[in-house]
Amino acid sequence: MAGQFEATVEIDRPIKEVFAFLADGTNDPKFSPRVQEIAKSPEGPTAVGTVFESTVKDAGMKSKRQFRISEFVPPTKIRWTEISKNLVTADEGGYDLESTPDGKTRVRIFNRLEGHGIGKLLVGLALSAARKDADAFGRRIKAAVEAS
Repeated sequence: MAGQFEATVEIDRPIKEVFAFLADGTNDPKFSPRVQEIAKSPEGPTAVGTVFESTVKDAGMKSKRQFRISEFVPPTKIRWTEISKNLVTADEGGYDLESTPDGKTRVRIFNRLEGHGIGKLLVGLALSAARKDADAFGRRIKAAVEAS
């Protein structure tokens, strides 16, 4: 069973600032407590093909994750796909950004999770936990961007 979770949040910053913060995937630990460490390859600005490699902790277990940027349209869209081989992966995820009339930025984040092997039995639990945390995740992104 594959499935998706998403959240939408309004951030009190202009779209270009929000996009720049989110495009720098090394900011992820500022709003995602599961990310223990993260690195980017190659050096330089994020673009299609950039890979972010992280160590994350889920349900008390650490795993390595690799995400490749698959679409990059400043300042409105970022898409990624997980290229690591884990039991549950995000086969697609992304941010959609839009300016609001009052100069804020509305951000929609989503991840589509898929189970592999025995992970097909676990993906439902992962989706349930992600959906339960989705709004809080959006609030953590908002707080991190506004504090930057």
